[in-house]
Amino acid sequence: MAPAFRPNISALSQFLRTPSVGRTVVALLSFALILLLLVNLTVFVMTRRTAEFNETVEHAQQARLVSQQVLNRLVDAETGQRGFMLTAQPSYLAIHDEAIAALPDLFSTLSGLTVADPELAPRVERIRDLSDQRLGVMERSISLARTGRIGEAVSVVRGGEGKVLMDQMRIEIAAIDTLQAGRIERLTRETEAAANFTLGVNVFAGLLILILAGIVGWIVRRYLMDMRDAQMAMDRLNAGLENQVRDRTAALSRANDEIQRFAYIVSHDLRAPLVNVMGYTSELEQAGRIIDRQMTAVETKVPEIVENDALIAVREDVPEAIGFIRASTAKMDRLINAILKLSREGRRTPVSEALPMTEMVQAIADSVRHQTDAADAEILVEDLPSIQSDRLSIEQIFGNLVDNAVKYLEPSRPGRIVVSGEAAGDEVIYRVADNGRGVSDRDHERIFELFRRSGKQDRPGEGLGLAFVRNSVRRLGGTIDLESELGKGSTFVLKFPKRLVLSETGDLS
Repeated sequence: MAPAFRPNISALSQFLRTPSVGRTVVALLSFALILLLLVNLTVFVMTRRTAEFNETVEHAQQARLVSQQVLNRLVDAETGQRGFMLTAQPSYLAIHDEAIAALPDLFSTLSGLTVADPELAPRVERIRDLSDQRLGVMERSISLARTGRIGEAVSVVRGGEGKVLMDQMRIEIAAIDTLQAGRIERLTRETEAAANFTLGVNVFAGLLILILAGIVGWIVRRYLMDMRDAQMAMDRLNAGLENQVRDRTAALSRANDEIQRFAYIVSHDLRAPLVNVMGYTSELEQAGRIIDRQMTAVETKVPEIVENDALIAVREDVPEAIGFIRASTAKMDRLINAILKLSREGRRTPVSEALPMTEMVQAIADSVRHQTDAADAEILVEDLPSIQSDRLSIEQIFGNLVDNAVKYLEPSRPGRIVVSGEAAGDEVIYRVADNGRGVSDRDHERIFELFRRSGKQDRPGEGLGLAFVRNSVRRLGGTIDLESELGKGSTFVLKFPKRLVLSETGDLS
């Protein structure tokens, strides 16, 4: 007896630890990924804040610059006014007019920069009003000077109204400048703090990722070492298991060969006494005829000495007994032939070749046409997918199934047998369906057993056909199932691999 298979518990326990190791590694990597996402999010937020800071600073600097330009233009206009009053030369008015022409655009720009600012917008409007007032004072003095009323023009200037307006504008512009400078300083501090925070987060996250990478590396290294040890253990187990499988396969092959030889020997040994029985039966039959003639002669010459029981025994009982013996020996002969057929088929090596199934099954159907015509039946062979398998076995399988379908047709209705098939992945499925007697549920498995039959025994047979079919189907790597309902017909479903694979020894692998 082959030694029992005993798995290495240590190797199995190492493999059982694998899921927990995988979960730990996944958890650590997930945590590292979350850290990276947080770092990226922080950098993104910081980038956005930096962009907003730059935009705000640029905005503030432009507001400061434009407000200074407004003041400078007013100073230029004031310089041109005084130069004209002192010299009466029109060239000074050109400076004045150029400065005044630039002010509307500057105020428009300044208003656009501060329109959404609740602190700056009122101051800009205040500067605009002061500017309008200052320009009005300038215009009065210039108009007086143009008409030659220089004294009055000087009096307007000396009145100090223009100076007051300019001082107020300087105060408002200085306030805008101070406010914007404060904002820039505050934003700068906030940006520096955010940058420091982002740097700290990055450093912390980087350290954590390095630590996690070290932990993951250590776990993976330990896992790989465990896997290496487990693989070595599994290799040793597989080597032992392969040897056991090889030994058991060889033992099964020897047992199968012995069973086949035993079946052949038994069948051969049974045939010898069976032939003797058949011979002695013939001699008994010949002796019975001789005794019958002798009894007839005695009955004719001396009828009073002949007993009626003796006549009945010679003329009825002995022939009947001989008939029973002949029937039994004939059945025994058929059974022995069937056993020999199974034995020979089991020893035959299948040969794989491409089979045109539609043509093969149609030829089988044509071979029983005389039976179907006599039974008012038809056999329909649909387009069948081809298969690569053993031709002789396939022909015997379908031949038996078609013969059975014809044999057990229901006489009360026209017979119909349909052979169909389809490809399904790596398999090919064939169906042999009929509308015959059908098989009861309890006999669906029984009919595949040796010497077992189902239903009325009014057809010749020994109960070997379907057993032979199932054995042949299994040898070809397939399966056979029955779908049937008593009185409604049967469908045999066969599944085969598309390609029959043989081992180097010629057996099915």
